[in-house]
Amino acid sequence: MKTLSLRTRLTCSAIAACAMLGAFATPAAAADDAQGNWMVRLRATYLDMADKSDAIRALGVPSDAITVNNKWIPELDVTYFFTPHIAAELVLTVPQSQNVYLNGDKIGSFKHLPPTLLVQYHFLPNGTFRPYVGAGLNFTRIWGENIANNSLQLDSWSVAPALQIGMDYKLTKNWFLNADIKKIWLSSDVKAGGVKVSKVNLDPWLFSMGVGYRF
Repeated sequence: MKTLSLRTRLTCSAIAACAMLGAFATPAAAADDAQGNWMVRLRATYLDMADKSDAIRALGVPSDAITVNNKWIPELDVTYFFTPHIAAELVLTVPQSQNVYLNGDKIGSFKHLPPTLLVQYHFLPNGTFRPYVGAGLNFTRIWGENIANNSLQLDSWSVAPALQIGMDYKLTKNWFLNADIKKIWLSSDVKAGGVKVSKVNLDPWLFSMGVGYRF
């Protein structure tokens, strides 16, 4: 598995520390400022790919030789609270374009749209620190491949499990700072003429920071 960068490790440590602080913080009174059921967050998200791939023995391509670039993407998240502790979050972004590399040399690109739906548990719904965990599914639509002069194709759809840990920090009655980490087990078959020749496990980590508004 790819070693996480220093920035990635620091992000993980920061969110873990905040979650621990939140776990020991004294919750506010149950009659907190009247909170709505909806929350919208706008986040900057770093997409960090695992880049694992099967070998293509017929072409002499070793394992893990096919990679996809990491990048920053915008993220819009809409959350609905069914109860103070239980919520559902829909994670959205704009269509993205990714580059594909073989042994470090660019061989093409593809486009994708990767919405994710998660069910969350919020530990301290009335606290200043509000840690949460989530689990759900990612649905990625892939199109517009132009890989190796169109000789290679990817799956059009991928459905993958997703896990999440994060925290909201209350600034005012309605505004929050947010830090969030998600792991998605995303993969796609690589085909030539409709025949599978390899499999790519992107399995991205998503590291996010942003603001939220509760209403």
